[in-house]
Order: sequence, then C-alpha cells, then structure tokens
Amino acid sequence: MNKTASIHSLGPITLAPSVLPRHGIAYLYSAFFSIGLITFVSIGQAYILNEHLKIPTSQQGAISGDLVFWTEVITLMFFIPAGVLMDRVGRKPIYSAGFILLALAYALYPFSRSLSDLTLCRIIYAFGIVAVTGALSTVMIDYPAERSRGKLIAITGFLNGLGIVVLNSFFGGLPQKLVAKGFSGNDAGIYTHLGIAGVALVSAIVVGLGLKGGTPVSKKERPPLRALFTSGISCAKNPRILLSYAAAFVARGDQSIIGTFLPLWGTTSGIAMGMAPAEAVKKGMMIFIISQAAALLWAPVIGPLIDRWNRVTALALCMSLASIGYLSLGFIGNPHEPTSIIFFVLLGIGQISSFLGAQSLIGQEAPKAERGSVIGMFNISGAIGILVITTIGGRLFDSISPKAPFIVVGTINALVMLAGIMVRLKAPGKSFQTEHEHA
Repeated sequence: MNKTASIHSLGPITLAPSVLPRHGIAYLYSAFFSIGLITFVSIGQAYILNEHLKIPTSQQGAISGDLVFWTEVITLMFFIPAGVLMDRVGRKPIYSAGFILLALAYALYPFSRSLSDLTLCRIIYAFGIVAVTGALSTVMIDYPAERSRGKLIAITGFLNGLGIVVLNSFFGGLPQKLVAKGFSGNDAGIYTHLGIAGVALVSAIVVGLGLKGGTPVSKKERPPLRALFTSGISCAKNPRILLSYAAAFVARGDQSIIGTFLPLWGTTSGIAMGMAPAEAVKKGMMIFIISQAAALLWAPVIGPLIDRWNRVTALALCMSLASIGYLSLGFIGNPHEPTSIIFFVLLGIGQISSFLGAQSLIGQEAPKAERGSVIGMFNISGAIGILVITTIGGRLFDSISPKAPFIVVGTINALVMLAGIMVRLKAPGKSFQTEHEHA
C-alpha cells in the first residue's frame, strides 16, 4: 500500500517506485548532454590536429584511427568493471565521475604537444565514455515503470540526438567565431575546449546532486562480487537477454555505419560529380542530417507503440524496419538525387527503431540486482559490433561500392529479426500488463 503511494509521474512517464520527479528531471538533463559531450571529440580533435599540432592531412586518418582503437580497447576492458561498480556503489557516483573524466580530457586536449599527449587524453576520455554511457543506459532502465519504458527510452533517444546537434553545432562553430573576433587559432581552440569541459563539469554536479542515490536493491540482496563479474555472461542463458546482446551488436554498428559512411558517400559522390570539396562535404553532411532528423521525429512515434507490445515482438518489428531502411539504399543510384531523400528517411527510421527496440528488451529483462553488470555486457556487445562492422564496412566501401556496408548491415538486421521471431515463438516472456509493477 505504501509502495503504491510512492509511485510518481513525470509528464507521460510513470516512474518506478521510489524514483521522484526531480530524479527524472536530472536524468533527462543528463540524457541531453551525455552523448553530445561524447561526440564532440571528433570535431575538437580535427581542430587540434590541424591548428595546434599542424599534422599533415595525409597522416590524420591513421592517427584518428589509432585514437579510436585505444578508445574501443578501454571500453571493451572496462564496461563490465564499471557495471559491477554501479551495482555495488550506485549509479550516481559513477555517472558523475564519468562527466569529470570527460571534463579533464577536454581541458587537456588543446594543451597536447605530441601524439603521446593526445593518446593520453584519449584514454582519459575513453574512461569517461565507459562511465557515462554505462550509467546512462543503466539509469534509463532503473527509472521508468514497465508500462512507460518505451516512452522514456524514446524521449532519451530524442534528447541524445538533440544534444548532439546543439552541442556540436555551437562548440563546433565557436573557434571560427572567436578567430573572427581577433583571437588566435590556438587560443580559439583552447577556449572552445575549456568551454565544453565546463559544460561537462556542470553536468557532473547536476548528476551528483539530482540523481537517486544507492542501488535498486538493498545491501543484503546484492549478489557476491564474483557473481557480478560473470553475471553478464551467465544471464545470457535467458534467450531474451541473449537476443538483446545480438541486437546491441547490430544497433550500435548501425549508428556507427551511418555516422561514418553516409557523409563519406555523399562527399565522394559529390566530388565525382565535379563539386568542390567544401561543397561536397556540405552535401554529404546534409544527407546525414536528413537521416538523423527522421530518427528524431520517429522516436516519439515508435516509443509508445513499444510499450503496447510484447518486448520481443517490438524488437523483431524494429529490426525489420532497420533492415528495410538499410537494404533500401541499394535502390539509390546517385545519393544527391531528390528521390533519394525517401531512402535516407527510411534509414533514419530504421536506425532509431533498432536502438529503441534493443534498449527496451534489455531494460525489461536485466535482473535488478545485476543490472549494471548485464548492461556492461550489453555495451561490450555494442562495442564489438562497432569494431567489426566499421572495419568490414570500410573495406567494402572502398573495394565494392559505397552501398555495400549498408547492404551488409541490413542483412544482419534481418538475421536478428528472424532470431527475434524464433524467441517470440519459444520464449516470449511477459508483457508489462501481466507483470507486477511493484514487486
């Protein structure tokens, strides 16, 4: 009876027991800033390589690739330990520490004087990624009541995308504005990076003060430390959790393929048509923006629908939409033709659908006491997906066709969809209506 009285709402979102609206507001703030702060590194790094370190453009691809490699190595090694820590000491301190690490990395970036300095900054940044993305995914699962899970995940996806656009647009254009006001190029880079480091530091304070403390289970209910380290693997005995790991592999790869190869396809096609490089880059980015705008608009549509369906059914449908979106690009002759826009819209719809479907299923199935550890394994599966799909996709892009990476990803999405149908038939799980919300 008391538990019922402790149920609160935040707009259309029914919150889990003991989660207050102020906790939810702090989470929505973090959802806006988390991914935007993480993705700025690509823009900031390009500026540092060119303006501060004067690295020849012919060497920047290899250097950027090496830095990404170190990031992925750190994430693969530390997602599970970070998840274990979240299950032991709580989400809030890890989330806040992640923002502090991002702030430190960005503050140090413009003072790098060598590639070794840059690598050190990137390693600090990678630890920040592990903490921030792991905590974001875990809190996103903790806070909604089951009936509102799809809605909150959809809102989170929307805020993530909006944060990417707003933060990258503002801070990405800041050096040019500062130079126009008379600052040197070097100082403009320093002030820009210190500015975004300040945003990360403020975010650490907001999260530290605003999120709910502790863990979802009491101390005596916590599994042994050893069990937490292996729970991500042992929980895969649940076919729905194993399915969600497979979905994470392709869903994270989906996002990486779009961010990496869609602008590149537009750029290379534009240059082949005789466009100047600057114009071709702009056209390539426009294709990417179209797909992301479609994703942002689709998220509020699919989120409430996911809440009405069995989560496995929802995942299978989301993967089918992703497969259609990626495979439809095979019909494009020239990406700059006006008729190609519909295919990029389908691509954006498919990308966000696969993300939301995967997050909704793991959110329902991850055991409360081992949630951080299971999400760690979920994120590791996604990191492996990024490494594998981008590595293979890059070679296919160069050797076969710019469309080839998208066809491959569309096919993998179709395979996960078929796996989802099999799980739905053999181990469908429960819909939220049949579960006891307050257990």
